[in-house]
Amino acid sequence: MNFETIELRIEEHVATLTLSREESKNALNLKMCLELTQACHMLNDNAQVHVVKINARGNVFCAGADLKERPHMNEQEIVARRVAGFTAYASIEALQMPVICVVQGAAFGSGCEIAAASDWIIASHVAKFKYPEVGWGTVGATQRLPRIVGRRMAKELLFTSRTFDAQEAQALGLVNHLYDADDLEPQANALAKHISQCNPLTVRLTKKCIDQGLETTREGAMAVELLAIQENLQKTDWKAAISKFSGNSKS
Repeated sequence: MNFETIELRIEEHVATLTLSREESKNALNLKMCLELTQACHMLNDNAQVHVVKINARGNVFCAGADLKERPHMNEQEIVARRVAGFTAYASIEALQMPVICVVQGAAFGSGCEIAAASDWIIASHVAKFKYPEVGWGTVGATQRLPRIVGRRMAKELLFTSRTFDAQEAQALGLVNHLYDADDLEPQANALAKHISQCNPLTVRLTKKCIDQGLETTREGAMAVELLAIQENLQKTDWKAAISKFSGNSKS
């Protein structure tokens, strides 16, 4: 499928999804919402994709929602546009395989939501983040952010709409690792390649256990993991994997 606002490349079990509206600082418009959702559905149906990497063209990861769309929209159209954005974020979150977000520059508003919908974020030292919704007089980013940084810090970041740098984002747990700008993409590629070589079903089941387990009780989480263990035993060559591991441990 040919896209207008994003690029999708699949190579050696790694899918790279690139935000590609560089002239608009990769601002999220309706077309990009729809194309992100379409791309994620395609990736979930592709058993050859073991890892997804999300990055962006240019010096800005995503400047947020494309506000140029808004002046001519009525209330119903604004709601429909917000729903399309929510659907895009949810589609990223629903990907069965690990999703690595590579933030090379500013990630504001919708850019933060795209990144937070991924499984983890690696960023350059010059990246910066901002949740401007309250300052714009709207409501948003109230669900993923508190689950990552906690209730009190989420309220501060949302109520103040302040910009915070990559170092603070890492300290808050929003970003996993920081790299120099020149090293960011090579590090992302190496990480994606490493994960892509693991058994894809085992990786998907592990992601499922973590995500579902955190949303239920400890007992419920144990049941989720036991079911995943059983499926993994039935559908993977676990004996060969253990034999290989045992052989390596003896050497």
